Amino acid sequence: MQGFLSTIGRVFRERIGWKRVGLAASLLIVGIAIHHLVHTLKGVNTATVLLALENKTHSQIMLAALCVFCAFCTLTLYDLFALRTIGKLHVPYRIAALSSFCSYTIGHNIGATVFTGGAIRFRIYSDWGLNAIDVAKICFISGLTFWLGNTFVLGIGMIWHPTAASAVDLLPESLNQLIGFGFLFGIGAYLLWLALGRNRRELGRDGWKVVLPSAPFTLLQIMIGVVDLGFCALAMYILIPDTPHTYFVSMAVVFILATLLGFASHAPGSLGVFDAAMLVGLQQYGREELLASLLMFRILYFLIPFALAIAMMGMRELWINVVLPWHRRKNGLSPAPAVAHTPKQQQPHG
Repeated sequence: MQGFLSTIGRVFRERIGWKRVGLAASLLIVGIAIHHLVHTLKGVNTATVLLALENKTHSQIMLAALCVFCAFCTLTLYDLFALRTIGKLHVPYRIAALSSFCSYTIGHNIGATVFTGGAIRFRIYSDWGLNAIDVAKICFISGLTFWLGNTFVLGIGMIWHPTAASAVDLLPESLNQLIGFGFLFGIGAYLLWLALGRNRRELGRDGWKVVLPSAPFTLLQIMIGVVDLGFCALAMYILIPDTPHTYFVSMAVVFILATLLGFASHAPGSLGVFDAAMLVGLQQYGREELLASLLMFRILYFLIPFALAIAMMGMRELWINVVLPWHRRKNGLSPAPAVAHTPKQQQPHG
């Protein structure tokens, strides 16, 4: 039996592979989302959408913008936590914040976040003595923070409001509650596995080895993801229509599922996938009013941060490649070294 399973596994790796499975899953998600979006948008009155957009109050928009700002402030802790976990204590918060904000915002809007976000991180952190393996570790730990936070909140939400999840995944409420308990059980088992380990828990081998955060640090890691997600969901909640009344947790379950589907699709800005999931999950609202809310959320969470991130990266490149060399030549100084900061050897935290 073991030999048979080994043969199947080898054939799968050689002829199919996980990359093709991932690509097929992404295309399937995008295809289903487009189908639902086209079906849902039939007969939508554009003038009504614009009117609903105009009816958004200044206080609504400002409060939602404040929540988005807080979410991105929390987002900067992803890279800071990862840097401290792998022992790169010499990298200051401002660099971690720049890298986290720009890599997430640009990567998510362009698509293929793993590659685009990783390239931006490497461009920034290489000036501080970090190599490609260090950046890969940061990407892994940051991604783990995102998924732990989302899974924790989603698990609670599916137990508390399984109806909201059923509106998106079309599964029975009892099964969604069971899935929610499974998510929480998985996180609990992971924390227990970390806590009972006599030595540090590690993944990978040789230079690619990642020391996982300890159980107490993992709880902090989960809380970072929860706070980030909470602010994002609250921004969306502020923008949706007041009637009919919907509980925040119920809306948050739909929001998390839509967000995760968007990430899984690798579509630029989760375009189409996120919106389709929100429209399907919140059918109690008028389509035009909900579309106006989604459009405003996209402006606040996607377009404005994307423009800021592009401007910040452009200014950074201009400063490093034009202004600083000109200043050094003007003052008769030697060219700046390729690596501006040599890291000290530090022990990983956690």
